[in-house]
Parts: sequence; C-alpha cells; structure tokens
Amino acid sequence: MRAEVPQEDSQGTHLVVIGAGIVGACTALAAIDRGLRVTILDPAPPGGEQAASYGNGCWLSYMSVLPPAMPGLWKQVPGFLRDPLGPLAIRWSYLPRVLPWLWAYLRSGWTEGRVLKTAQALRSLLADGPDLHKVLAERAGVPELIRREGLMYVYPSRQDYEKEAIGWRIRKAVGLSWKEIGPEEMRQLQPELDRRYGFGALFEEAGHCTDPGAYVSALVEQAVAEGAALRRAAATGFRIEGGRLKAVLTGEGEITADRAVIAAGARSKALAATAGTRVPLETERGYHAVLLGAEAGPRIPIMPSDGKMAITPTRAGLRVSGQVEIAGLEAAPNWKRSEILRDHLLRSFPGLPRDLPAEKVKFWMGHRPSMPDGLPCIGPSAATPDVILAFGHGHVGLVGGPRSGQAAAALAAGTSPGIDLGPYDPRRFT
Repeated sequence: MRAEVPQEDSQGTHLVVIGAGIVGACTALAAIDRGLRVTILDPAPPGGEQAASYGNGCWLSYMSVLPPAMPGLWKQVPGFLRDPLGPLAIRWSYLPRVLPWLWAYLRSGWTEGRVLKTAQALRSLLADGPDLHKVLAERAGVPELIRREGLMYVYPSRQDYEKEAIGWRIRKAVGLSWKEIGPEEMRQLQPELDRRYGFGALFEEAGHCTDPGAYVSALVEQAVAEGAALRRAAATGFRIEGGRLKAVLTGEGEITADRAVIAAGARSKALAATAGTRVPLETERGYHAVLLGAEAGPRIPIMPSDGKMAITPTRAGLRVSGQVEIAGLEAAPNWKRSEILRDHLLRSFPGLPRDLPAEKVKFWMGHRPSMPDGLPCIGPSAATPDVILAFGHGHVGLVGGPRSGQAAAALAAGTSPGIDLGPYDPRRFT
C-alpha cells in the first residue's frame, strides 16, 4: 500500500509536530533538513519524567524485530489474568475494554509466518538505528550519551537459549547475526554476573543511551537552535477545510499549519480520530527501577532470559526496565512491579548491596504506545494527507525514532520516505 503525500513545493511549509518525545524530536530535525518551518507542540517539558522517552530501557536494539506476541502466547493468558505481578499482567477491571485489542495482539503472533512478516517490516525500520542516533547525538552536542558497546541476551545454558528457537530462527531469516557466548567468555565479559548464567547471544553493533531523557531534551533544544519553535500546549484537534489542513487546535487557540505530524505516543489515539483515523492504540504500561550510583553491574547491557528485563548502566545508576501491564492511561501505578525488577537485578548481580535505603532506589512507570500487530502507524490520516501519523512503536520507540522521524518529515515535505511504509499504513486497521 503506497502512502499518499502532498505534492506542492515544501518551501515555506509550516509543520506542527505534536509530541516532543523521541519520534517527535527526530521528526522535527528531519523536517528542518527538508526546509520546513517547524513548531514542536507539547504541554510537558521534552525528556521529562512523564514521557516514555524518559523511562525506556535505553537500548538501541536493531535486533528487536520480534513482536511481543509469539506463537502459543494465547495459552498463557489465563495465567496473566491470575498473576497481577507477572511479566505481562492484565487488570481485571480493564479486561472488557481491552479484549478486542488483546485478541488482535494474540492473532498477530499466532503463526511463525505472521511473526516473520512483522520482523521483516521492523528490520527496515530499525536496521541503522544506532548509526542514526550517533549522528543525531553529535549534531546535538551530546555524543557521550550514545554508546556502541553491544547488547547481550543471557541464559542459564545453551538448552535454555534453544528453547527460544523460533525467535532466533526468525532473526536469522531477516539477516541478523550475533555471537554465541559460552561460560568461559561469559565470565570474562560479565565477571560480576551471577554464575547461574552460562550462555549468551551478543549483538556487537548494538548500543544504548546513557540518559534518554537528557538525550531527547538535547535533540529538541537543537531543533530550536536550528529555527524550530517550541510551544507548551496540548493539541486537541485540527481544522480541516476542503480536505486540507488549515490549523492545529489547542487549548490556547489555533496554530495555523500546512502539515501536522501526530507523534504524541500513547496519547495519540484521540488525536488520530479527529483526523478521521481510528486506530487500536493501547498503552503497555512499563516500569523501571534505578539503583542510583551503583558501582557493580554489567559491563555492557544485558537481558536475562528468566526475567525478560533490560539491565543497563546509565549516568544515574543501574537501570532495570521491563514488565508489561495492561490497565489503561489513568490507573494508578502498582509499584510492586518496580520492586520485582529491583529484586531480579539484585539476584543477577550478587555484588550489589542488599541493604539499600529508599533514597538510593528510584521507581518509574510510563506508557508504551502499542499497536496490536507490533508495528507502528506511519502514514497519512484518512481525513487529509496533510496530517501524518507517527506513533505506536511499543518496545522499539527509541531505536526506531530516527528512521520514523525521517519518514514522517519526508511525507510532510512531499518527498519519498526512503523505506516502504506499506506495513505501517494506519489504514491497515480499516
């Protein structure tokens, strides 16, 4: 499905980017490169603690091509409902509302063939993510925030690794490669890791961000330095006349605009509907815990197979992130989920202190914007090609931000997005 784009000359075109997260920041910079006038619109400070771009797992994981739902996951749904603290939990009170999304989510990973199709699409979006972030960080004057030291999945044994054969087979099928790490090399690479882990899969070209909040803030600041305007207001809709965008509506009045990009993360659903596109966007509530100033930990970021959580050294300390809770945008956090992350981190690294005072551990909860098929929405709205959707990245928002921003900016400028946007077309749900 080929995305439709406006065709007139982009010179003087005014683009309003709704959302100052990683996708919005990348879109703004890419739009400036294409000669557009840019206004970034967000009611909260860029990179602030309210944003998924602040609290994510920090990984620049070009290998994260698998959707969250895999074959056989449906068998575990009863357990998810019974265990409110499991790695994927669904609050009973929210179940009736989320059932259609959950059914589509499970169906997207029903067969290996469906998963492979998703992986092929994500591969094109994520492939050069670490390289693009390196360029952006240098442009914004914060090259130290992007590290290219590799990422590693760790397992108790090769047998445990082979239990996930479908996932590794699909990664190989889309062109990914990795280095297998045995017990002896594991001890050399991760000497402080608990010795119950004896096998790993190392992606040497991957990387991580040591402070995602500061990074996003620096990107927005750079966009402003290069001519973008930053408005602290919330978008509420659009004024569209004759199939063309005239203005973005906010609580503080209209902003005249020729184009708009919706990059508001988990809060994009209602805005997309005002532009004629109804999408099944849901929030996967994620948690993290940070051991502030931790001195022990991994030399490079790891994900233990028995916890399914990313453990990453950051500027603030050792961050452990993960968990998926389906409970909507408004429910209060369940901080026991962050405590689970903290406790797993301590079990993974015996050298970390056990008697941690409360002021040495920081908890966070945020909202991953997730589509049921594991693919973001990138493309024009139904009401007008002038309003472009760029949200729903789920677990790959950070690494997929640069390429998504380039594609959204290209659509706004009326040029080629550089990649096939068919798999991400928002109209796939209608």
